[in-house]
Amino acid sequence: MGGHRGDTTAEKQVRHAHSGGANRLGAAAVDRRAREEAEDARLAAGATRARGAGNRALPEQADAYRTCFERDRDRILHASAFRRLAGKTQVFIFPEDHQRTRLTHALEVAQVATAIARSVGANVALTEAIALGHDCGHGPGGHASEDAFSPFVDGGYDHAVWGADVVLAPLNLCAETLDGIRNHSWSRPLPATPEGEIVSWADRIAYVCHDMEDAAHVGIVSEEMLPEVVLQRCGTRRSQRLGAFIAGVVGATIESGQVGMSEPMAEALAAFRAFNYEHIYMRPASLRQSEAVIGVLRALVEYYADRPNTLAIEGAGSMEPGGERALEAAVTWVGGMTDRYAFDAARTLLGWHGSDLPKGI
Repeated sequence: MGGHRGDTTAEKQVRHAHSGGANRLGAAAVDRRAREEAEDARLAAGATRARGAGNRALPEQADAYRTCFERDRDRILHASAFRRLAGKTQVFIFPEDHQRTRLTHALEVAQVATAIARSVGANVALTEAIALGHDCGHGPGGHASEDAFSPFVDGGYDHAVWGADVVLAPLNLCAETLDGIRNHSWSRPLPATPEGEIVSWADRIAYVCHDMEDAAHVGIVSEEMLPEVVLQRCGTRRSQRLGAFIAGVVGATIESGQVGMSEPMAEALAAFRAFNYEHIYMRPASLRQSEAVIGVLRALVEYYADRPNTLAIEGAGSMEPGGERALEAAVTWVGGMTDRYAFDAARTLLGWHGSDLPKGI
């Protein structure tokens, strides 16, 4: 079906998706420049403004309708690295239908972050772009991949830095977006924008709440085990906890003029995270799972570094086996794998048996 023709008396012929015409909107289109001016008037004093094509490594022409940060968000959404997050571990390898993956985690971080950004007058498009892209540097198997790859990378492998500087570099994103992705982890330097710091809070709020829910779903923990400070200040449901933590950031940020969280809610968030570490992330089964992941990923990196000609990337055939370029390419290749792809490769390329591979819940 090619659509339906509109009013033939109109100066320009228009096709409609449905028969019987179309909904009327009028001709009050707002181009990018007008929206940038409106944004400048609406945002808080310290919020990041979108101007022109943005501050990019390679200069570009500005889009007629989208701001530079909206373009960044769209590029991340369409990137294969973002799609592959659907097959990467959040907490549990081979997650069940209702458990989080890195992709659903990124979407939940974006929801929390944009809720905060709208309430405090920050740039929502920049916040969302950072949130959606913040974990694109994660390898298969969760945080264990960082331990697996670190021996092969000068200074160690940090998913935040790798995501900004390697995985997402081909997208030519704005410097502010890359900075927020590079520095979203609390162990990294302070982000250059308030939007980047909002995502740092949103990341922790989201994973603390949803990782506990996933672990409770499979019987690893129960609601009754949570610290009293969490139950008293944050409620008994995930929606209540998210709302309480978001309110803690919004209230403190508006009151102080600086991105932060109120002291009572920060204490509850710290207690919640400590609980997750003790009962979920560091439990013996999780540690065994991490050890298995590390073994698989290191073996795959060594395999590809010695055989760069097997990598489906440009220039692989000219790389010296075992050389620096081959090693970097191997880390990039294995880091981009989904869980299932990596563990299938261990079987087919390395001859590993299923009993040697990580187990899902």
